[in-house]
Amino acid sequence: MNPTRLFVLSALAKRGAMYGHQIRRDARVDRAELWSDVRPGSLYGALHRLEGEGLVQALRTEQEGNLPARTVYEITAEGRRELHALQAEAFEEVRFRPDPVDLALATASDLDESTLRGHLDDRRQVLAARLSRLDHLHDRTWPDQTVADDLVAEHARLRLRAELEWHEMVLDQLGKLTEATATGEAGQ
Repeated sequence: MNPTRLFVLSALAKRGAMYGHQIRRDARVDRAELWSDVRPGSLYGALHRLEGEGLVQALRTEQEGNLPARTVYEITAEGRRELHALQAEAFEEVRFRPDPVDLALATASDLDESTLRGHLDDRRQVLAARLSRLDHLHDRTWPDQTVADDLVAEHARLRLRAELEWHEMVLDQLGKLTEATATGEAGQ
């Protein structure tokens, strides 16, 4: 499932004909980078690919003053079918990608407790900062915010809280972990 295709097609289906900058602005306003793999910079390329596949079509080109010309796109009937297929795929797909921290932790037998604690503390701080940002955004609404937007944001917040809880658990057991690792190496 391609999240960028899904985002572009759904934006055109929901809001009607738009040019690339409007779709990119929607991604930024909707804070898509916080809850999806959609990167605003990839939207223009996706528009051109979707046009090549007949899923969107150029309606017209507009130009105001000295500004660059802008092509206005709309979703086609085939694009709507693709949108529904992508939505179905997205609902069926459950992603829990392996986190590199698990591999690093499993192979960290050569790290002392202080170094390992430093790495984990750094990760915890990054996660806490992301959660803090989401909490801050939760307190502020944006244009056209929906119940679905609130639910998506809460999903991201709950996942970050679970990650933080796991990091705290690892940090609490770090002494046992490094001791078991040292004991295992001594026995070899």
